[in-house]
Amino acid sequence: MLKKLLSLPIKHRLLILAGVAPLALLLAFAPFVFEVLEQPFYLRVASRILVFALAASSLNLVLGFGGMVSLGHAAFVGIGSYVVAILAWHASNEVPLSLGPFVIAGTTDGLVAWPVAILAAMLSACIIGAISLRTSGLYFIMITLAFAQMIYYYAVSLQQYGGDDGMRMRGRSILPGLDLSNRTTFYYFALASLALCLIFLFCLARSRFGLVISGIRQNETRMRALGIEPYPYQLTCFTISGAIAGFAGVLMVNLDSFVSPADLSMARSSELIAMILIGGVGSLWGPLLGAGFYILGQLGLGTLTTYWPLFFGPALIVIVLFARRGLVGLFVPGRS
Repeated sequence: MLKKLLSLPIKHRLLILAGVAPLALLLAFAPFVFEVLEQPFYLRVASRILVFALAASSLNLVLGFGGMVSLGHAAFVGIGSYVVAILAWHASNEVPLSLGPFVIAGTTDGLVAWPVAILAAMLSACIIGAISLRTSGLYFIMITLAFAQMIYYYAVSLQQYGGDDGMRMRGRSILPGLDLSNRTTFYYFALASLALCLIFLFCLARSRFGLVISGIRQNETRMRALGIEPYPYQLTCFTISGAIAGFAGVLMVNLDSFVSPADLSMARSSELIAMILIGGVGSLWGPLLGAGFYILGQLGLGTLTTYWPLFFGPALIVIVLFARRGLVGLFVPGRS
């Protein structure tokens, strides 16, 4: 990354620094700023932006870098949330969870529940991807949407866990040495998680695997001619994306202390796509900028009118039409 930055013209380097440095400082000192202003609510909003940025980054891996348009990606986020919430529900009610011949005790221990939630999301992504990736284009889009709708209605049918009304967690997960019930601690944990995710995606995109995925996105026929079979690479990419989305779901249910079938719906998947489009498709920083713009725009317009999408929609259209690289194009020259 450092080599790439140093190879850019001085003008471009200064432009990147002018855009990234204030954002980094703002994220680092946000809790202190909100504490001085006595506005703890906005720290929660900032945490929500980070969690949604993580979820959008997982989708950006398959959409922006892999060229696979998934309309059901929120399902993996929801699966991660539901697993943590269900295990916490069984722990608080002291009722074991029965899965056929297996009986599992509920738990609020993050070292146990979180890996299970991420694994469930990853396996779901692997299974759905294994089927969906047998097709391409419109068929792939519709199959991912169909699977997401199936999972959505399955969540609605879980009356023990609230059904369509959703379920609430009595407290956040427990991690050794961390008090996630503290707003500031949770914010910095979400920030560190997003930072590690972005570093991982940066390294992945520039690895041999990432170059193959990028090549498949640009010209699948040429990659086949070079002797590279796209399917295993695309499936691996889709599975990794599902695991990251599951982790985003883990953080989301801990932030809201609530999960419902709406978190798995097509509407939530559309929100993630909108964030990527606003921020910049295929850009490392795009999901963060897009999540910030979307959530703050929703919050600002929502205080003025309940019909905020009526005004937010045209803004999205303008960005798509006149800023093809999204908000990130205003700060970073070329693809980030």
